[in-house]
Amino acid sequence: MCGIIGILSNPDSQVAQSLYDGLLVLQHRGQDAAGIVTSDSENISHRRANGLVRDVFRSKHSQSLTGSMGIGHVRYPTAGSSSVAEAQPFYTNTPFGVSLAHNGNLNNTNDIISGLLEYDHRRINTSSDSEALLNLFAAEIQRSLNGRPGGLESLSNEDIFRAVERLHLRAE
Repeated sequence: MCGIIGILSNPDSQVAQSLYDGLLVLQHRGQDAAGIVTSDSENISHRRANGLVRDVFRSKHSQSLTGSMGIGHVRYPTAGSSSVAEAQPFYTNTPFGVSLAHNGNLNNTNDIISGLLEYDHRRINTSSDSEALLNLFAAEIQRSLNGRPGGLESLSNEDIFRAVERLHLRAE
């Protein structure tokens, strides 16, 4: 059981305080760890640690979590361990910087991790099924690009939908 909140706001807005407030309301869904990732048009900022929301985030953290979109997560571990390395949201920088917060359990995490290393050349740093899921999604986005030049602007909605469809074929 975990709690997840996501906010997409106007480009000139800051969402960190609203994410924090939302996580406080969701605290009963997970008391082991908390995390927030935010993004503006250029940067991704994140903080995650073990503990209650009020202990993980101080006002200095809100100032560094800038951006008009973000994800917040409180964790109650049902898979993996309770180390800070498994606190969410997870982040990978390839391709384009992608973050994910996940609530649930995958039944084939070990197969996904093996496949990611063997076929997609992606190394997973934890035993978390959520980190595996993020990297599986990122690998499928990379596959959608199929060697096309260009940055994030070359990625279409259809590319993302195809990546999600292929992800569902690999994850159980």
